[in-house]
Amino acid sequence: MKELDILELRKLYKNDMVFLTSHCSLRLEQRGITEDDIESALNNGEIIEQYPEDYPWPSCLILGCSGNRPLHICMGSNGEAAKLITAYWPDPEKWSDDFKHRKENES
Repeated sequence: MKELDILELRKLYKNDMVFLTSHCSLRLEQRGITEDDIESALNNGEIIEQYPEDYPWPSCLILGCSGNRPLHICMGSNGEAAKLITAYWPDPEKWSDDFKHRKENES
């Protein structure tokens, strides 16, 4: 499976080829994340994790910012369309200071 490219995901978003489920819409609403937040973070973001074996499409985790607030976006794509899987404000307790790396579980 191939890795996803941020420029291709931006192009799909710009061309209105990114879809989301009703479950995803509900989660975004619960988390106070707007379409403007998604668009902003996608346009200034970078892919920080790749999941090429995900089903049904390869997916990735994007770190971007909305205003000055970091936002993680998980998206999958088959190259012709993309699906927004989820988005969330990363928890500083679970992520490194730059929000690019997961902190190890300390037991």
